[in-house]
Amino acid sequence: MSKLTRAALALCAATALSTFAIHGQAQGVVPNHPMGVVAPRGWKTPRTVDGHPSLEGVWTNATLTTLERDPKLGDRLVLTEEEVARIEGTERKTVVAGQASTDPKIKVTDLPEDCGRGFRGVDCGYNSFWIDPGTHIIRVNGQPRSSILVEPKNGRLPPLTKEAQARMQARFGNARVGNFDGPERRSLGERCILSFGTSAGPPMLPLLYNNNYQIIQTKDEVLIEVEMVHDTRIIRLGGRPIPASVKQWMGDSIGHWEGDTLVVETGHLRPEQSFRGSGPDGKVVERLTRIGPQQILYQFELNDPSAFTAPIKGEVALNATKGPVYEYACHEGNYALPGILAGARAEEKRGRELEGNRGEVKDEGAE
Repeated sequence: MSKLTRAALALCAATALSTFAIHGQAQGVVPNHPMGVVAPRGWKTPRTVDGHPSLEGVWTNATLTTLERDPKLGDRLVLTEEEVARIEGTERKTVVAGQASTDPKIKVTDLPEDCGRGFRGVDCGYNSFWIDPGTHIIRVNGQPRSSILVEPKNGRLPPLTKEAQARMQARFGNARVGNFDGPERRSLGERCILSFGTSAGPPMLPLLYNNNYQIIQTKDEVLIEVEMVHDTRIIRLGGRPIPASVKQWMGDSIGHWEGDTLVVETGHLRPEQSFRGSGPDGKVVERLTRIGPQQILYQFELNDPSAFTAPIKGEVALNATKGPVYEYACHEGNYALPGILAGARAEEKRGRELEGNRGEVKDEGAE
């Protein structure tokens, strides 16, 4: 175990927060903040022994706000309170329905069985018990947001460039969604290499569950422990980037302080770690600002002209939550992946082909 790891573990025990987000306090505007975000009146930013704002604690970015905006909303970033009530009310009903007892007479041969949240059939390995996307719409500056993306103005990811489309074609070839030819065809999350989606970042975005982070600061580094697949980002404060020829999981993150905001610039990402088609030469800039005792404003910008036809910007709140963050034991030793691939080989020997996102069986030549 390295000295850095021992120090991080020691700090983890000392810095975990156990408070929930507090609402309804007297509010005041944070001076000189570009978004005019609010904080309790009289509140002062806590600081480390080095004088920088403290970001330490356990946080969650769980939210019902989606990355992309419903196209029907157009350029409207802010939801009405009626829309918020409808979305959050639907979530409450979904939770209640998920708590209902499963019919003990249901068998595998009775699939597809609807187990909620769009999961059916063999997908029901992820029923509502495991899902925890959050219970509220995200609010920034008190505004309920219709999407995490704020640019482009329509809250939608911009089209991929022809170069990016060609790069993806070269990488995946004729692979279909759910191709089981080998481990390289499976996602990084399934392979227990990195988080599902981009939970580990950059950018760090919420998923269906395990949306917790623990932040630890030292004089020279900021460490972010990610619950999903137990990744740890190490942000070096100051210093020079590593050589461009060296690609790393989660990239090479260099941080610096601009006033009370931690600015993190990340590059040199491995080509396998792609954000919706981004390339390995893309740059991600993240900004973390402590805006209250229970909240950090997290902003990100992705500039990758080789992949997207426009820059991408987004905002999400990190809210204080209970700790500690427990280990995500991916596949309890990653024993599942060999079984998945062995099952595919067995089906091929039977003249059947596995197809679909989670192994739906397609009978070749069936009547």
